[in-house]
Order: sequence, then C-alpha cells, then structure tokens
Amino acid sequence: MLVILGPTASGKTRLAVQMAYQLIGEGRPTEIISADSRQVYRGMDIGTGKDLADYQIDGQIVPYHLIDIIDAGQDYNVFRYQLDFDRALQAILSRGAVPILCGGSGLYIEAALRPDAMLPVPPNEALRSELAPLSDAQLLERFAQTLSTYSDKADTSTRKRLIRAIEIGTYLNAHPDVVPAPRPPLPPYRVIGLDPPVAVRRDRISRRLRDRLQHGLIDEVERLLKAGIAPEKLIFYGLEYNYVTQYVLGELPYGELVTQLETAIHQFAKRQMTYFRKMERDGLVIEWR
Repeated sequence: MLVILGPTASGKTRLAVQMAYQLIGEGRPTEIISADSRQVYRGMDIGTGKDLADYQIDGQIVPYHLIDIIDAGQDYNVFRYQLDFDRALQAILSRGAVPILCGGSGLYIEAALRPDAMLPVPPNEALRSELAPLSDAQLLERFAQTLSTYSDKADTSTRKRLIRAIEIGTYLNAHPDVVPAPRPPLPPYRVIGLDPPVAVRRDRISRRLRDRLQHGLIDEVERLLKAGIAPEKLIFYGLEYNYVTQYVLGELPYGELVTQLETAIHQFAKRQMTYFRKMERDGLVIEWR
C-alpha cells in the first residue's frame, strides 16, 4: 500500500492519481482510498476540494473510495472512518489491486494505519452543550484537565476536533475497562509526504480560494442551507463552510470573508504539518518530497 499525505494545496490527489495511472498502465490495478474528513459528504464539493475530475487521465478513471458516502448534515467521525477504511481496503486487496491511501486529515490517516481498532465513543450531547459557550483557550484548558489514554493521539487542530477529543477523553475515563478489538492486518506500506515550500503553498491556497469563491462556493453553501442543513451544522464543518455561511447569513462582509478565510486556511495548513510531524515522532516513517 502507498500512503500519500500532505497539507492542503500540496498536490496529494494529483500525485496519487498519476501514480495509480502509471501502475494501471503496468498491468497492476490500483484504487485510491481518500483520507479526508469532509469529502465523505455528498453535496459538499467545492468547499472540500474534491476535484473529482482529477481522478481521470486520458479517459482512464481511477477508482476511488470514501468520497460522497453520506449526506451533508449527517454525523461522521474517525471511528466510522476506520471501519469504512477497513472494508474498502479488504475489498481492494481481494481484487488483487494496489491500494493508495491519500489525504490530509492526519487523524484519519493515523486511524487507518494504527494496529488497534478505535472505540465507538457515542456523542455526549449534554457535554457538547456545556462546552459550546467556551472559548478555544478554555477548551484547551478543559482538554488538559481530561487526560486519558487518548490524549497523546488526539487531534485538537480545530474547535470541532477539540470538543470531540474532550468527549472521547471523558468517555474513556468513565469506562476504563473498555478495550479495542483487533483489526484486519495491514499490508506493507510506504508513506510519501508532500511539503512544498511555504511560499508556494501559500500562493496555491490564495489562488485556489479566490477561484472557488468565484466559481460556485457561495452558491454551494446557499444550496446546502436551502436543503435544510442548519447554519450551525455548516459552521461546525469549519473553514470554507464556517466563513461562507456567516457571509450568506449577512454576518460577515465579503472583504472580511476573504481575508479571514484565507488566514484560517493558511493556519490550518500549518496545523496539518504539525500533526504530521507528531506522527513522525510517534514512529511513522514519512519520505518527504
């Protein structure tokens, strides 16, 4: 199995498809498994950067998995992702194909590669209501006070994930006897990380954001809202959906939308790299390009 990871706008999908296309040309069927926490949602296309056209080269469509598997507005988490990944991987291997795991969600990649199964921690709506009014700094303090066996693995890079980390830690502390089940063994894998120069990454992010704003991102958010998805749900998805929803609701001027969202995406890319470096410190060998 090949694993391709990197921050947003690093060219992960394009590289994965090119490698798959080359392997297919050599007579080795290859399929891609997405590791993106938001591309699982149908109808959330532009804001998540699915770029499904990239999965086709010279008329050859490279099969992909774990994209567009649930409706926008539904709940999805890393536990469900691990189960879906295991099913997709076993199906690919049963066909004698080469799997390529590709994405930028470090928590999802880590879930795919870890030897043990994750625990099905249920949502705690009372705790979420308690945490909702807290500032990010207060949430970090609360997380530090909720030490558990999950603390070292937790992704706290966004408010949504920080709240979920507190929720998981709270559950594990209340259920110390819960142990994970075994997983199907992984095939041997090689991890390739893409880390373009910061200036290049920043330029790609800025150009891509403006292109998406001019070619349907705002329409996409309006369509999701008209479909009945609550504004707070879209805001919970973060980044593009957070800021564009505020703009559509008249809470944020267009100029501030662009400025604040651009800054947020740059900061997100930095947090992604921080998480990948943490994965390296935890023992994952990444070949950086």
